[in-house]
Amino acid sequence: MSLTSFRRPALVGAAALTAITVGAAPAMAHHCFVPMYSLTGPASPNWYVLTAEEGAGFEGYTAGCPAAVDAGYAELRAEGLPVALKIFEKMTIGDPKHTGRMNPNGANGTGLEYFGAGSELPFQMVEAFVEGAESVDCGA
Repeated sequence: MSLTSFRRPALVGAAALTAITVGAAPAMAHHCFVPMYSLTGPASPNWYVLTAEEGAGFEGYTAGCPAAVDAGYAELRAEGLPVALKIFEKMTIGDPKHTGRMNPNGANGTGLEYFGAGSELPFQMVEAFVEGAESVDCGA
């Protein structure tokens, strides 16, 4: 395995973890999120929205041009992955008193997810965005 092929998965994993830790800092006690498949969803003051581009940016990755950003989001859509995460800031859905329980329909990859339940969606989202963005030659 070359150093480059080792670095990319390590960068992507670190980016996703950093995005979750840093980007969701206001909502760390609120460990649930909803995957978003559109960036034009309705806004709400109770939800913190973390886009794939922002998640990649927390690790220091910046797409080189608007075409690269578009390619990153196109890759997410092609793979059927979310383009952003909505994190509920007011309380944890299904566990408003923080007793550690989860919604019985949560953490199944299709709707309400939990950071602590091993959801791979945040990692997959950032990895696919970076992969798509990196496929575009933005020139110098």
